[in-house]
Amino acid sequence: MKKEYGYILIAYIIMQLSSLIGYPLVNKIGTSVFDVNENRMESLTTVIWIVFSFTAALLYVLFVLRKTERHTKIDKAEPLSIGASILWAIGGVFLAFIAQSVAINIEAMLGIKIGSKNTETIINIIEAAPIVIFVSSVVGPILEEIVFRKIIFGSLYERFSFFPSALISSLIFGIAHFEPIHIILYTAMGFTFAFLYIRTKRIIVPIVAHVTMNTIVVVAQSVFKDDIERMMNEADKIQGFIGGFFT
Repeated sequence: MKKEYGYILIAYIIMQLSSLIGYPLVNKIGTSVFDVNENRMESLTTVIWIVFSFTAALLYVLFVLRKTERHTKIDKAEPLSIGASILWAIGGVFLAFIAQSVAINIEAMLGIKIGSKNTETIINIIEAAPIVIFVSSVVGPILEEIVFRKIIFGSLYERFSFFPSALISSLIFGIAHFEPIHIILYTAMGFTFAFLYIRTKRIIVPIVAHVTMNTIVVVAQSVFKDDIERMMNEADKIQGFIGGFFT
């Protein structure tokens, strides 16, 4: 792995852990320097640091990549034409939703409750500050595709075939979301985006698919939040009813 890729991984890890220092710092500055009410500042702190840390990390990553020559097996391969790549990017959105649906059904059969705490938290933050949509739907997916597909999957693919490379990188992708109960769901997403990358040899393709998928999910859950919660409750009841036959 090139040292530039190592720098990017370190930057991503620092971003993930930065809230441990960033939150108290922003909160202190807001209440002490700008005399913002503590309760108000508490809600602003999360928004400010999410937007700042993710945006700063992405700008740094893009800066490093700009100076990095293509050197991995995928980078050196001939990419699909722009037209074909556009079609794969569009089709990739449907593939991602299909993979998500299959994973959710597998989790349901295993008795795992439908719904993600991460998504729920993000939606609540977006309701308070819509600007976070930009982070969850654009900045976050771009960072994740660069880190988990271009760097981690791409580096593994230098030594292994597609399946073990996709499996390992997708498991790391799932673990990085700190929701181990939904590891199947995140792994399915990781496999889908890795497939799009290796099929087109263009990292922009899984980026577009990931950004589009996240945008649709966030907008849908924001606009139809009550309806989705009702359907999830009904699904949980059905799941419990069916599960009763096997206990």
